[in-house]
Amino acid sequence: MTPSGDMMGAAEDLADQFLRVTKHYLPHLAHLCLISTFLEDGIRMWFQWNEQRDYINISWGSGVLLATLFVLINMCGQLAGCVLVLARKFVPYACFGLFGIIFMQTIAYNILWDLKFLMRNLALGGSLLLLLAESRSEGKSMFAGVPTMDETSPRQYMQLGGRLLLVLMFMTLLHFELGAFPIFQDIFGMVLIILVAIGFKTKLAALTLVIWLFIINLIQNAFWNIPTYRPLHDFLKYDFFQTMSVIGGLLLVVALGPGGVSMDEHKKKW
Repeated sequence: MTPSGDMMGAAEDLADQFLRVTKHYLPHLAHLCLISTFLEDGIRMWFQWNEQRDYINISWGSGVLLATLFVLINMCGQLAGCVLVLARKFVPYACFGLFGIIFMQTIAYNILWDLKFLMRNLALGGSLLLLLAESRSEGKSMFAGVPTMDETSPRQYMQLGGRLLLVLMFMTLLHFELGAFPIFQDIFGMVLIILVAIGFKTKLAALTLVIWLFIINLIQNAFWNIPTYRPLHDFLKYDFFQTMSVIGGLLLVVALGPGGVSMDEHKKKW
C-alpha cells in the first residue's frame, strides 16, 4: 500500500472510531445545529417585530396587516418547527413547514436575485432534505402505507438531493484568487465537495468538511466582535447560523451515510 493509501486508511479508521464514540449523540447535535438558523431567525422576528413588519410593508406595499401576518407566520412557523425537530415529533411536517419558510423568505427578501444568498438557501434546503430522509429511516414517513417499487428509494434520493444541495454552500466559499493558500484552500474544498456529492469516502469527507467549515465560520462570521448597532453585526450573525445549519446537514451525512445512490454503496456490490 502506498503512503497516501496508508494515510487515507488511518484517517478512515479515525473517523470510524469517532462515529463509534459519538453515535448516540451525533444525531442530536446535528439536529441542534440544523435548526439553529431557524431558531435564531424566529427569535429575531420577535425582538425586531416592528423593523421586519415595516421592511415588508415598504418593500412590497402590502399594508400593515399583511406585513404583520407575514412576520407572524415566519416567527411561529420557525419556532414551532424547531420545537418539533428537537422533540422528534411530526418531523416530516416540521420539515415541510420550514421548506415553506425558506420559500417565503426567498421571495419576500428578494434573495432570488442574489446568487450567493440563493445558493445558501438551497443548501439549507438540502439540510432539511437530509433530516426528512432521517425521519423516514425512523419509520415516521408521511407516506407510510403508500405502495412503491422500492420502499427505500425515496429516502435514497432525498439523501442524494440533500448532498448535492449542500455542495452549493461550499461554492460560495471558494475564492478563485491567486496565492498559495487561497489556491490550496479552493482545491482542498473542491475535492471534499466532489467526494460528498458523488458519495465516495463520504463520512470521512463530510466530517472533514464539518471541521473546515466550522473553523471558517468562527473566523469569517465572528459577529460577537461587532457592536450590535452596526448592520454588519446582523449580517454576520445571519451567515453564522445559516452556516451552522449546513454543518448540521453534514453531520447527518456523517451519521447516516450517503445512502443507496452513492459510490460507497455501489462499492459493496463490486
